[in-house]
Amino acid sequence: MVNCHCGLLTANKEPVPLKSVEVEVEVRDHVATVISTLTYENKEDKPLEAVFVFPMPGDAAVCHFSATIGQKQIVAEVKEKLKAREEYDDALSSGQQAFLLEESDQSPDIFSMSVGSLRPEESASIRLEYVTELALQADDGLRFCLPAVLNPRYEPRDSTESGGPPASRVQVASVPSSLVPYSLSFSARVSSPRPVSKVESNCSLDPLQYLNAEKTQATVKLAAGHKFDRDVELLIYYKDAHQPTALVEAGQTSGTPGSLMGDPALMLSLYPEFPKDAMSSVASCGEFVFLLDRSGSMDCPTNNLGKQKIETRISSARDTLLLLVKSLPMGCYFNIYSFGSSYEHIFPKSVEYSQKTIETALKTVEGMKANMGGTEILAPLKHIYKQSCIPSQPRQLFVFTDGEVGNTKELLNLVKKNSKSHRCFSFGIGEGASTALINGLAKEGGGHAQFITGADRMQPKAMQSLRFALQPAVVDISVKWDLPKKVSVNVLSPPITTLFQGQRSLIYAQLTGECPDAAKGCVTVKYSLAGRPSENKLHFSLRPTEDTGLTVHRLAARSLIRSLEMEEEVKDEAVKQKVVEISVQSGVSSTYTAFIAVNKADGEAIQGPLVRRNVPAPKLYMGCYGPGPTQRCFLARKPRMAGVDKFKSSAKIPNKLFGMRRTMAPTMQEQFNVLPKEEPRNPLLQLVRLQQACGCWKLDNTLATVLGKTSQEMENSKPAPVDKDVWATILALVWLHGFKMDAKDEWALLAMKAVQWVRAQKAPCGMECVEAGNALMGCSVKKEDLGL
Repeated sequence: MVNCHCGLLTANKEPVPLKSVEVEVEVRDHVATVISTLTYENKEDKPLEAVFVFPMPGDAAVCHFSATIGQKQIVAEVKEKLKAREEYDDALSSGQQAFLLEESDQSPDIFSMSVGSLRPEESASIRLEYVTELALQADDGLRFCLPAVLNPRYEPRDSTESGGPPASRVQVASVPSSLVPYSLSFSARVSSPRPVSKVESNCSLDPLQYLNAEKTQATVKLAAGHKFDRDVELLIYYKDAHQPTALVEAGQTSGTPGSLMGDPALMLSLYPEFPKDAMSSVASCGEFVFLLDRSGSMDCPTNNLGKQKIETRISSARDTLLLLVKSLPMGCYFNIYSFGSSYEHIFPKSVEYSQKTIETALKTVEGMKANMGGTEILAPLKHIYKQSCIPSQPRQLFVFTDGEVGNTKELLNLVKKNSKSHRCFSFGIGEGASTALINGLAKEGGGHAQFITGADRMQPKAMQSLRFALQPAVVDISVKWDLPKKVSVNVLSPPITTLFQGQRSLIYAQLTGECPDAAKGCVTVKYSLAGRPSENKLHFSLRPTEDTGLTVHRLAARSLIRSLEMEEEVKDEAVKQKVVEISVQSGVSSTYTAFIAVNKADGEAIQGPLVRRNVPAPKLYMGCYGPGPTQRCFLARKPRMAGVDKFKSSAKIPNKLFGMRRTMAPTMQEQFNVLPKEEPRNPLLQLVRLQQACGCWKLDNTLATVLGKTSQEMENSKPAPVDKDVWATILALVWLHGFKMDAKDEWALLAMKAVQWVRAQKAPCGMECVEAGNALMGCSVKKEDLGL
């Protein structure tokens, strides 16, 4: 093992053969096709092998990999992974050129690309293509994310799936984002049946260009000079989004009838609408368990946008926990866990929600720092699942992490195993958070995933998830198909287990049999909500859509492959063989397959020792991870003589992809002697902190200070017959509605609790209180606006 400080690749004058990355994105409604072209050039005087470990969206279906050398294009095939690795090694040992693309065994959002035997002064252009669904956001935007940052992944000490001796682990070569030696260009074309309202980004974009008068097609480009200091994120907004849709795609002309690729494929996008009266109620029970990452990387800034104020991930998480705890309903139970290399919990088991228990919890939360070392999330999860569920209190798990772990599949298997006893809501914090982990936790746990990047605030996204958790649980979900007599359906995606108001559910299916072009179909989703049977129907045409490039088939294959990989008995050879068969047939990558291309046309063997160069991926906030082991970059390998001897499995990504550990390092501020200015606490959070568990506020000096008044002013303005706590609570509500409407998503639930408390007091003079509050605070809030 060679210890190499990540920033020294350039200082050591080792050439980096990757020169540029060009990305073109085609967005059709809520599906994106991404084509990346990577240009490699060997400027050394000896043959070269370039290895690049890089991030991908965790739910992407990688469907094309090819290389162009001179005028010749070599298109890769999907083969069983071990065979592909052997073929790659054999080709290099024989002096041939070969190209290998494979998915990490531990996390589907990490890929390794090996470009073998580039002659001196030779260039190669590598083309990589994948398709992915775009996640729906709370504001109806569709989120596309191009991962550009690969932070170190922490591999737990006792991971049962680690495997492999330390000497076999391939480490990620990485450098600070400012030192990335290659360039990135990015453009996107957006089209939809509905007009494109706008496209936003966390990066600088050139102005949006519409391509037609209806504004249903548009293009956008990344401004020049991207610094690799963040993932590239697009938020796409359509007018009148989002409507249920069905897309039927014709099978591959060369495909066998009855096979996945030979038959038509169907993609249904469902947006369930629940009865309003059922949605008006908020659950007053539940067990809410919060699991907070306190590893060293949580001391990183929440964004890299150059703001003067330093807000760290951990401080934002503390504020978010305050809002969440204060918004919980009376009658529920809760507990808070935190983890790093070890884990802690505030209470031995979940406790009933009361003023005493929330005071104990919040005092502990206020002292939490990012000082617990690594990211060992498996142990606290196991401890949570071992706790008996409380009768009539559905368990809701909230996980906050920067997602930088190496044992993703092991974690997801555990969540899936316990999915019937809870719902899991996950939050990926910061650039480079693992999409496979964050999305996977929510998918396997029947919850909802959120990502907090750039200038995003964690609080509104967390509160949206809490609103989902407080929605009445949708149960007894079933899907009924009504199709022509000679047409049958084979559903390829997992059964729908969770429905949320306004959130999309996708169904992929294979249609078999004779289907007239004019035929129609219907799908009915039935479920029970708040004890009431409900259903949503979607009628659709079975006529195949033209020119879709097999996108639906590939997404359907990806969905089926991921389901099989997550099966509990995935070690079963029969399941593995089925995954390989689907992967090879569809041309979509999997854990058990890889793309391999060999240039067999060039008869002249490449001679001489083959030099390996590890292409560095951009990594943020170098100081966050501590010194020592976390900065190992790559594995030194035995020199290989091109065309002389064989060295098997050299391109292999072993089970334990990243063998690095975070140490109990000093915080970022301590390492760099940076002492951020003491910022006065947000008045909104101060007000939230003062609210009682029951929902009311106390009339005292502290409340007066937060509201910008004196105690005397508040006392003198109080209508005579009104209780002091009722008056204080109405003043707090008037202040929220008068001055903090821009943050209503953050305080709406706790305000609802306050209104319920006021109503329960049956206090007289409600209108008089609101008018007196307006006069004192200088507002013009109406009584009905408060919900009184």
